[in-house]
Amino acid sequence: MLDHIGVPVSDLARSRAFYEAVLAPLGYGVVMEVTAAETGAEAHCGFGAHGKPSFWIASGKALTGCLHVAFQAPDRAAVDAFHRAAMALLAPDNGPPGLRPHYHPNYYAAFVLDPDGHNIEAVFHGPA
Repeated sequence: MLDHIGVPVSDLARSRAFYEAVLAPLGYGVVMEVTAAETGAEAHCGFGAHGKPSFWIASGKALTGCLHVAFQAPDRAAVDAFHRAAMALLAPDNGPPGLRPHYHPNYYAAFVLDPDGHNIEAVFHGPA
């Protein structure tokens, strides 16, 4: 349904480092950057795969409240690696890797908080 989403962050460099570390195990990385001069406003960093940015962060005033973003993982091991990468960065744990059968029997996910306190999830929907 969605082509891409953009989220303003309080510290672009800090958030970029966080997302580079936690999205790498899922197969995502920085695929595009746009400077403030190019946009006429804020700098942007786009994450995705195969040259297509789908998740953007931008400098500026961070959102208030809690945003929830779930990233598809290719398997359960990638969910585990996502969580380990976040823990290595001392990100707050918001739900360790494991099954969430209240969603469906194969829903395997982990949740962490990003530098601005948003709930970031890695999820795999297939069987073990």
